Amino acid sequence: MAVIHPFRALRPAPERAADVSSVPYDVVSTEEARQLTAGNPLSFLRVTRSEVDLPEATDPYSAAVYEKARDNFAALRRTAPLIVDGQPSVYLYRLRIGDHEQTGVAGCFSLDEYDSGVIKKHERTRRDKEDDRTRHIVELRAQTGVVFLVFKQTRTLARLIDAATGRPPLYDFRADDGVSHALWRIGDESTAFVDAFKELRALYIADGHHRAASAARARTELARGEPASEANTFIAVAFPDDRVQILPYNRLVKDLGGHTSEGFLDRLRARLPVKEGGPAPLRKGQVSMYAGGAWYSIDLSSAAPADASRAASLDVALLQHHVLEPLLNVGDIRTDKRIDFVGGARGTVALKRAVDTGQAAVAFSMFPVTSDDLMSISDEGGIMPPKSTWFEPKLRDGLLVHLI
Repeated sequence: MAVIHPFRALRPAPERAADVSSVPYDVVSTEEARQLTAGNPLSFLRVTRSEVDLPEATDPYSAAVYEKARDNFAALRRTAPLIVDGQPSVYLYRLRIGDHEQTGVAGCFSLDEYDSGVIKKHERTRRDKEDDRTRHIVELRAQTGVVFLVFKQTRTLARLIDAATGRPPLYDFRADDGVSHALWRIGDESTAFVDAFKELRALYIADGHHRAASAARARTELARGEPASEANTFIAVAFPDDRVQILPYNRLVKDLGGHTSEGFLDRLRARLPVKEGGPAPLRKGQVSMYAGGAWYSIDLSSAAPADASRAASLDVALLQHHVLEPLLNVGDIRTDKRIDFVGGARGTVALKRAVDTGQAAVAFSMFPVTSDDLMSISDEGGIMPPKSTWFEPKLRDGLLVHLI
């Protein structure tokens, strides 16, 4: 049984929502954050990436950065202003881009259920990234990063969401990247959503493993054994599995591991079927590759996985096992500086450009995994290969904050 907790969100006044909201802190570099905040004193990136308001040489993990985040947060609460809802509520958050639309339920979720496995993980986390967001939470006494959850759709939740989104939203604006964001507050009717979540066997972390792990660590410092403490929960938006959009997470490798282009292709053809192809694979078991000014199609359908797990049968795992490691000497993709990753939202043009300009020697365009892959692997207790999924569109930071 999954539990959702209504909470009193800290959020922007409606007329300031578009100015305050920002891209997630972890999808931009410091330099990109500086560019995005230029001319916008209300950008929430000044809270989540507060080094933008410090000298360029500042270590982003120095004490000064967290102190600045705390100061900027307090100032933003006054000047935006940010308001706290008077009644604990759940919220609906709709994302829309082009023909795609998805609406999720926002609230607070149990860290005890995160620990026990009702809220399931599929990704390992890095200690340094946890350290950063844990300190950020503790310094601000707030969770500013929203976790992206997925649940198996139910008729009850579908009906509740449809009914509630027929009303005027609190916010409805289009961000600079073309994504529209709308938010509804469900106050007196929150109980219906709480009851509907009890029908769910599990929730799945889609994006935000570090945010959830950091909230769990911050609880140790802040909860102090109080059963009702806000620090025992974390903020998230849970979306139905049949509405989320997963794009591929593509690969760039900077060199060919000492091989010439011809030599690499010969070795690849000796292992797998390769033919001329297009920039995007058409099905699972197919990978598009760009090298030497041409696109090729690699057939992985007959490639044996490293083990019997579902995670090992994913295309990203097969590519790693049969191509990246044995032919290009890319071992641990978490640490190897020769490999880079490109979210599917940037398209295959970005892959071609990187190779044509010499930033990489070869690019791999992947077919996206499915939400069923993610949930099945999580149910197995498995771990997906790093950089397997790119969820698009992204939630914005700053629209819902959980004070603890």
